[in-house]
Amino acid sequence: MPGNRSKSDKDNGAKQFRRDPYEVLGVSRNSTDQEIKTAYRKMALKYHPDKNANDPKATDMFKEVTFSYNILSDPDKRRQYDSAGFEAVESDSQELELDLSSLGAVNTMFAALFSKLGVPIKTTVSATVLEEALNGLVTIRPLPLGHFISKRVEKQCAHFYSVTITEEEAQAGFVCRVQASDKSKFKLLYFDHEDNGGLSLALQEDSAKTGKVTSAGMYFLGFPVYRLDQTINSIAAAKDQDTSFFRKLDGFQPCELTELKAGTHVFAIYGDNFFRSANYTIEVVCAASFGEEKENLRNIESQILSKRAEMSKFETEYREVLTQFTEMTNRYAHEMQAVDQLLKQRNEIHASYTVAPLKHSSSKIRNKSSSKEAKEDDQARDEKNTRDHPRKKKWYNINLRVDKRKAC
Repeated sequence: MPGNRSKSDKDNGAKQFRRDPYEVLGVSRNSTDQEIKTAYRKMALKYHPDKNANDPKATDMFKEVTFSYNILSDPDKRRQYDSAGFEAVESDSQELELDLSSLGAVNTMFAALFSKLGVPIKTTVSATVLEEALNGLVTIRPLPLGHFISKRVEKQCAHFYSVTITEEEAQAGFVCRVQASDKSKFKLLYFDHEDNGGLSLALQEDSAKTGKVTSAGMYFLGFPVYRLDQTINSIAAAKDQDTSFFRKLDGFQPCELTELKAGTHVFAIYGDNFFRSANYTIEVVCAASFGEEKENLRNIESQILSKRAEMSKFETEYREVLTQFTEMTNRYAHEMQAVDQLLKQRNEIHASYTVAPLKHSSSKIRNKSSSKEAKEDDQARDEKNTRDHPRKKKWYNINLRVDKRKAC
């Protein structure tokens, strides 16, 4: 009878049957990030558990698609996989994007609890919303350029807006920004038009807390613009403070789209709270009158890229010095203990030359008790002498008797 396989053997067997992530998503090795993301979203929507509740094969396919996308969507993991395959990828640390609409009340409660405790929970847009958009079943409200609209969106639901821009406005660039209260979470979405009249998700920006509000924005300015993925820094912060510091700029990645053509474009606000709705304000502005801000943004993001390269070099130097400091600290503690031990042994040797060790504490107690006894004896002796010798009468205590019968 064959013996049971160990856990490592089972893991190796599982790795052996893994398919190439590029093959799973149906993309080439030279595919861009946008092509990989588009392929993932289409396949995730096709095999989503909500649409295939009684199909275990679809569930397995959905997990395989998600696992493949987690590798290819991360530049570092994709580079590691291209150079050394699955062995170079830390599969245990792969993140899963949760669709809160499919979790149920109990699981949603646990996810909310972990999120409040600081555990990074990455969520995805509901499959129902994506399917309705793909089939052209969503209501789209017009949003004039230079105006804002304030609404409330329910959890795991979306509000769609259309923005029409001219050729001149497209060349000048424009910005779509959304703000909400500090306790509201949402996603800003951008959709591409499909041939069948539907909409497919192309860009997604998660809200981030900035001061007393949460905000998200998409910037189409005609030059490379970067976005900061807060999830990467949250995961690093969970490890240790130093890692959090050196990984703070790792999530600074270029946006997939830097400019849009003239025409009508569709944005959406997706409510990403666990239990409640989100109040928001959305506005789209032309960047023609923000020439100075555009130049400042380009300069500051260039400095951030330079600083990220410097941080990588500084981390190496810091780790080396920290290792030396730790070694010196450990040696300091060891040497201090050794010196104290030697001095203790020396004192013990000195003490061994004494014939009768003095007991200062006991002698002090005896002296104190003997002095107390002597004092008590003196008091008793004084009292006895007082009883034996009556007091002498003073001259002013003479008893003079006067005979009242005799005249003076």
